[in-house]
Amino acid sequence: MRSQGVRKRQFLGLITVLAVALAACGGGSSSDTTAGGEGAATTAGESAGELVTVGFAQTGSESGWRSANTESMKTAFSEENGFELIFNAADNDPAAQIAAVRGFINQGVDAIVIAPIVEDGWEDVLQEAADAEIPVILEDRTVTAPEDLYATWVGLDFKREGVYAGEWAAETFGDTPTKMVVLEGTTGSAPANDRAEGFDEATAETAIEKIDSQTGDFTRDGGKTVMEGFLTKYGVDGIDLVYAHNDDMALGAIEAIEAAGGVPGEDIQIVSIDAVHDGMQALIDGKINYIVECNPLLGELAAGFVNSVLAGEEVEKRNYVEDQTFTQEQAEEALPDRLY
Repeated sequence: MRSQGVRKRQFLGLITVLAVALAACGGGSSSDTTAGGEGAATTAGESAGELVTVGFAQTGSESGWRSANTESMKTAFSEENGFELIFNAADNDPAAQIAAVRGFINQGVDAIVIAPIVEDGWEDVLQEAADAEIPVILEDRTVTAPEDLYATWVGLDFKREGVYAGEWAAETFGDTPTKMVVLEGTTGSAPANDRAEGFDEATAETAIEKIDSQTGDFTRDGGKTVMEGFLTKYGVDGIDLVYAHNDDMALGAIEAIEAAGGVPGEDIQIVSIDAVHDGMQALIDGKINYIVECNPLLGELAAGFVNSVLAGEEVEKRNYVEDQTFTQEQAEEALPDRLY
């Protein structure tokens, strides 16, 4: 099975090169792989009469962002685009996700795409994929494994997102003593680590004091439960600011604040990251005060990189997607046209 997969990739790569030459198109740079790479490889797959088999190891379905990300991936890796997608969602269980990747290797897929739940613990299985000559593309989250064990990564700059959130907090509260609690993402995950680091850097010289911080696992229920604990411990009057690592946890915090008799956005201000539909609506309603975007629509980019790698093209190791930031007024303008 493995040798057949290798031959298929070699054949696809050869046809891609010929198709590009006949079309009199020059080889694109790594920044052009989304459009050029995907179109060329899809044509190759159709010409060869075979689909490119891709195993996608998703984290789970913990949030609205994750659901939008999954839908984007399924759309991009469709049969219409020349792919057969084998999908697995690990329900935020790192061991289950690694087992799923091993399953993809045993099935002899052509490529593997992973949204790693946590950063650590990937060396062995990534080495197994390399030994089987199956390229790995990371999307959304990163790993601490050596870079030569995966072909490329596409996603967001989580630290910069934290910096954006922290800059808003620093500007909003200035030198005013401010009691802040943090709703952290999944412990050990890249976005939780980086968003914390970025925010802390941006607020280091301010009077904002982090009085408590706990993981809500990027879920609405988790955010609500953790916020309930904070409110029991400090009271509505003892908390000025909530920094939520994603919108779903912020939405859970809103429920907890309201149940405690507080007014979210006024008694306790909230800054969050994601900009999913429900979060943006809460911003418009004044219950969240500021949102930093984390764009989940990475499917087309990931598919383009898969095709480029299988065609033997060189790609950049890290590929960032730009994020926006939103005030209430900006959210009102943007929401009608949002795709997630």
